[in-house]
Amino acid sequence: MSQKTILITGCSSGIGYTCAVGMRARGWRVFAACRTADDCARLMAEGFESPQLDYTDATSIDAAVREVLAATGGTLDVLFNNGAHGTPGAVEDLPTDALRAIFEANFFGWHHLTRALIPTMRQQGGGRIIQCSSILGFIVMPWRGAYNATKYALEGLTDTLRIEMRGTGIDVVLIEPGPVTSKIRANSIPHFERWIDWRGSARRAQYESGLKKRLYEPGAPDRFELPPTAVLEKLIHATEAQRPQPRYYVTTPTHVMGALRRMLPTRALDWVLSRGS
Repeated sequence: MSQKTILITGCSSGIGYTCAVGMRARGWRVFAACRTADDCARLMAEGFESPQLDYTDATSIDAAVREVLAATGGTLDVLFNNGAHGTPGAVEDLPTDALRAIFEANFFGWHHLTRALIPTMRQQGGGRIIQCSSILGFIVMPWRGAYNATKYALEGLTDTLRIEMRGTGIDVVLIEPGPVTSKIRANSIPHFERWIDWRGSARRAQYESGLKKRLYEPGAPDRFELPPTAVLEKLIHATEAQRPQPRYYVTTPTHVMGALRRMLPTRALDWVLSRGS
């Protein structure tokens, strides 16, 4: 059998890097894509094939696809869309351009890359498209409206694609982590500073007592936080099982919130979620 191939995005750290290392250890040929040239160079020094892929740059996406397919002779078994960022802030303080920017990175770029690779999977008779969504793809938390919106959109598009791909041999899978150790909080700071005028906000006191401390002050890990290997475990099943599940929950909060969303009335669930503010 030829070596199985997987393209993973967002591999500079966290979930992407851990999954790249873990899948390579299992014998997969891993294309560990990163947004910046420096991160790609670092991974190449570790022995990875690392195409540069920036979800906000269509030219970058197309070039990465060409690079991967040229290296494999025109095939790819699995795409794992993973790279994303947050833009924390109250919805009333989010400029519309901030939403446009985060949707480019967390949603439109994913769709562009996925569409670019579906013809290859169709031609070879199958493949797997795996999306790293979030607990925030089916429940919300305050101060995360921009990220919530991108993940809700991703879930709707992915569920539709899964149904449409029936009979093609292409499996479409969602992985939905809760709190997982990563740099997403630190990486969201530049976006917060670019877009949110917290000093001019009616919620200035709430920013000072809550969100800014969470962003800038080191603290203990979130309760129930798991290492990114927890996502790797689900990715292994999603890629290697003969019949992968449509969605995989990761972490206790994801399981709990999935159950509460089914059982509680909206107002009761709103009260529970507001405790996370």
